[in-house]
Amino acid sequence: MTENLFGVVRGWVVEDFGAVVPGLPAEITSRIEVTGTKDPSHGDMASNAAMVGAKPAGKNPRELAAALAARLAARPGIAKAEPAGPGFVNITLETALLLAQIPVILGAGEAYGRGAAKGRVNVEYVSANPTGPLHVGHCRGAVVGDALANLLAKAGYAVTKEFYVNDAGAQVIALARSVYVRYLEALKLSAEAYIETVPGGMQYGGAYLIPVGEGLAQIYGDQFAEMPEASWIEEIKEYAINAMLKLIRDDLAALGVMHETFTSERTIQQGGYVEGVINFLVKRGLIYKGILEPPKGKTPDDWEPREQLLFRSTEFGDDVDRPVQKSDGSFTYFANDMGYHFEKATRGYAAMIDVWGADHGGYIKRMQAAVKALTDNTARLDIVLCQIVRVVKDGAPVRMSKRAGTFVELRDLIDEVGPDAVRFIMLMRKSDAQMEFDLNAAVAQTRDNPVFYVQYAHARCRSVLRAAEKLSGLPAPADLALLGAPAELAMIRRLIAWPRMVEQAAEAREPHRIAFYLYELAGDFNALWHAGNDDAMLRFLQPDDLGVTAARLALVAATAIVIRSGLAVLGVTPVEEMR
Repeated sequence: MTENLFGVVRGWVVEDFGAVVPGLPAEITSRIEVTGTKDPSHGDMASNAAMVGAKPAGKNPRELAAALAARLAARPGIAKAEPAGPGFVNITLETALLLAQIPVILGAGEAYGRGAAKGRVNVEYVSANPTGPLHVGHCRGAVVGDALANLLAKAGYAVTKEFYVNDAGAQVIALARSVYVRYLEALKLSAEAYIETVPGGMQYGGAYLIPVGEGLAQIYGDQFAEMPEASWIEEIKEYAINAMLKLIRDDLAALGVMHETFTSERTIQQGGYVEGVINFLVKRGLIYKGILEPPKGKTPDDWEPREQLLFRSTEFGDDVDRPVQKSDGSFTYFANDMGYHFEKATRGYAAMIDVWGADHGGYIKRMQAAVKALTDNTARLDIVLCQIVRVVKDGAPVRMSKRAGTFVELRDLIDEVGPDAVRFIMLMRKSDAQMEFDLNAAVAQTRDNPVFYVQYAHARCRSVLRAAEKLSGLPAPADLALLGAPAELAMIRRLIAWPRMVEQAAEAREPHRIAFYLYELAGDFNALWHAGNDDAMLRFLQPDDLGVTAARLALVAATAIVIRSGLAVLGVTPVEEMR
């Protein structure tokens, strides 16, 4: 853990507010926050302490804010504290306290911003059906999930990155049948007669299955060619699933995404977790036989009410109770998902995060209700939704896939613009907002390309530091009091906000905040760079004033560290120089 100046100041606020209003319970003081201000004229930080404590103290929040501000203003390190608005306190830090954070950053290196050790958290993301290559929709979930996992690790959590393999449904039977067709084609045999027997025909017709069928033919020859489906379906299904998982893993690796755990749906079913969940809920009186109301939009003519096994999910915040068994006696998909999340809880995860596509938004309440019921409210399930991505070039939608034909494959997108651009740009919008991925902007060397802009700022930092290696006689340690230009102090204020940004973004489950922060930090640094181009006295390297040079180099080095730290969270490579 490295020093978080916001945490330090919050400690002062809590201590001084405790003197103003003695005896406040911990549940009240825990809600006291110290945040950055959006307007520099309001100071460096602001606190809501008086707003939080006014009601339990039975006092006017504005009066409490004035009393708190008076105590804070007397503290060394605080230049000014003033009541504001209905009861906030604006805090301006002394320049010396700001400057003192540069050695903290330099000493911590890329560990700067790392939070104190916290509990375990399981982040499950991508979890695409193993039936084909990943497309651009999967890409957004992969990037968001991976960056979120990195962010939580930076915040101090012990994180497991998990992929749930949906290998037990009808889709993998359809996959096996589609691979069998490619297998027959590889043997130069007609597949038409077999296709006519397949319910719904050949579901997966993409060219990506051609090498899978060829590989099957190389291993087994014509062994399966004349056999009935029941004789080969399980073996080919297993082969096809493994082939698709390798394809998916390769695609993810190209994006820099590596899962530590792959959990199979079949394993969950075969391990008895679904039956175990039902029995667990039965014992608690949370399963009953009942008849649901018809779904919205259904007419009496097409709705057949029937008695089903239902889970009392409404007792845990859901809108309606949910069926856990189908009419044929098999379990619903929801019941299987309950079994999977129960299995995760048995592995010791009291904090679980699932990253889903936006089309699963209606599924959130029931799964959160299930986790509450299955863990006696001891576990928390958060859902992060990812909206669709539309890929455009020259203002028009594009379809780059040659193998799938109907969607933009992840690998094609990576090949077009590179993994760094894919990852950064996918995080430049909140995950539940629709976005356009502009291929032109993704390769442009302008401010419109955020990954280029941030990487360029880092490359400029490194070029300054390399140039400084040729100077001799630089004082050590640097006299940081020589930094005092408004733009320099603004840079420092941005840097000291990094630990707080990590903390807030992790708690909100919003890794896009890190991308925004880095873009703004790069803007601050690039503004300083351009100021030096306009006025030689503002350049980082001043051969005739080595004291100022050393101080500015410390600021540049600290900036490079924070940029690298942030890029590591996003999974983006910091570049040493732009070519």
